[in-house]
Amino acid sequence: MLSIDIPGFGRVEIEHLVSDFTGTLSEDGRLCQGVRERLNRLSGSVEIHILTADTFGRAAEELKDINCRLHILQGSDHDIQKEDYVRKLGPERVFALGNGNNDRRMLRIARIGVSVLLREGCATDAIMASDILVTSIEDGLDLLLKSKRLKATLRF
Repeated sequence: MLSIDIPGFGRVEIEHLVSDFTGTLSEDGRLCQGVRERLNRLSGSVEIHILTADTFGRAAEELKDINCRLHILQGSDHDIQKEDYVRKLGPERVFALGNGNNDRRMLRIARIGVSVLLREGCATDAIMASDILVTSIEDGLDLLLKSKRLKATLRF
């Protein structure tokens, strides 16, 4: 677990990192540079959950040597499936990353929701549901690895 006191925002205790894959951790189905190393470092402190529709069909291969739980979404209503997944974990203990409309609900209920703006873009509803917007997944993951950044951004 990662713990940090953020003035005005409160105490944050993160047990779970929940992330979208396509457009958040990856571009065009390929894991972004620096993600593998960061996720493996974080896996020593938090449980990592990847939720994806797997648009490019590469998530399992790209994540094969990362200590994480991969959940491939089925059917429709992916936004509701992601929200339900976070609710089952306990949203007050979740740090969530996403970029799409189907991420907005999990970003809103997570203790900390982070929108990631890569080349694919980021849905306005995802941004509005988030606490933070970053322009690289490396920066998003580094908020947990270098928690003073998180504190500096969220303090009142």
